[in-house]
Amino acid sequence: MSFCVAIDGPSGAGKSTLAKMLAAHYQFCYIDTGAMYRAIGLYVLRCGESPHDHSRVCELLEQIQLELFTEDGDQKMKLNGEDVTKEIRREEIGMAAAGVSSCPQVRAFLLKTQRALAQKQDVVMDGRDIGTVVLPQADVKLFLTADPQVRAQRRYQELCEKGQQADYEAVLRDVCERDRQDETREISPLCCAQDAVKIDTGGCSIPVVFQRLCDLIDQKRGALACSI
Repeated sequence: MSFCVAIDGPSGAGKSTLAKMLAAHYQFCYIDTGAMYRAIGLYVLRCGESPHDHSRVCELLEQIQLELFTEDGDQKMKLNGEDVTKEIRREEIGMAAAGVSSCPQVRAFLLKTQRALAQKQDVVMDGRDIGTVVLPQADVKLFLTADPQVRAQRRYQELCEKGQQADYEAVLRDVCERDRQDETREISPLCCAQDAVKIDTGGCSIPVVFQRLCDLIDQKRGALACSI
């Protein structure tokens, strides 16, 4: 029986960073579902199509093969055999991911794969609808959030550290627009599951939040062990 940790929340809330830390700590498999949507968004843009043209996006799905793999302890993403791990982290690809993620056929295309990964191994999976749709029976559900300004500053610093040109105000606009798209889409909108623990990461350091998450997971694992 696998143990599943579902982490949801908006862009820049610390989901990926903390999910990777938790997966390494517990030796679970880390699954970044956002990378899957970004890869599809990348392919759609490469084909010269709009991520919001869902009829065209659906036609392109049959041309897409995605593969998650691990290299040097990090999760990587292949799109039709090409390693696109770095390319899908560009800002415009994030916006494209938001566009394709509102397409029901795209979500159905990925849902089966995501659930299958969680059935065969212990996982930490992050995204925007993990606790509500992908893994509604997850053992631990977490919802991480922070004010848009905090999340934009984090993203701005990340881009600067990578040597990329960035403008804070532009990053903030992108963060707010991504929030709007994620929260208002008809299919699987971003929201906190009723039984999820909501944590504001804005005023806390990563180590502090990490320890709180570990305490929640340890408590649940201990309860499950006692019930066996």
